[in-house]
Amino acid sequence: MTFPDCKFSEAGAYVDAYFDEYSKAAASVDRARLADAAEVLKTAYEAGATLFVCGNGGSASISNHLACDHGKLLATDTDLLPRVQSLAANVEIITAIANDISYDEVFVHQLKLQASAGDVLMTVSSSGNSENVVQAASWAKDNGLEVISMTGFDGGRTAQLATVNLHVGGDNYGVIEDVHQSLMHLMGQFLRQSRMDESLIRDRKF
Repeated sequence: MTFPDCKFSEAGAYVDAYFDEYSKAAASVDRARLADAAEVLKTAYEAGATLFVCGNGGSASISNHLACDHGKLLATDTDLLPRVQSLAANVEIITAIANDISYDEVFVHQLKLQASAGDVLMTVSSSGNSENVVQAASWAKDNGLEVISMTGFDGGRTAQLATVNLHVGGDNYGVIEDVHQSLMHLMGQFLRQSRMDESLIRDRKF
């Protein structure tokens, strides 16, 4: 069954149904895999490795937001200095690669220029099948990078390529992307509070 599967005449009823779907989708995320992903990020941040993030459309926005939050907020009141780069952020580079080479290579080309073994790639793709994201994940796996994939629907190819797959059980793009955004936030907040003096936690805004 898909959501929505019928017409709603009242916005309030759609709100209730949407948040019900969100709750089910959030509950579907494997907590052990989430812990594994947080550990991969922690190890990378401690080692001074770079986290690269990529996605298309709304997932590009999540990638950019992750670079902001994990890059700035994790360094606040902690001993971490995370290196985080969204491959979806530089429109000049993206359009040059797309125009001169191929849109399928907008992320992998950047990785080839900047990434090293020991770095981490996080892909954000509801379908898991966006070709440019798949190419980036495949190259990363073959070149010594850990790969964390956030997926929905049936997981697609990036789920199979990932070191850790954070899969959201859902079939509505908005719901899946909302949960991906939450995963981005909660991993960053968890890592931040874990490195803070406990006396500071209640006095800070997360």
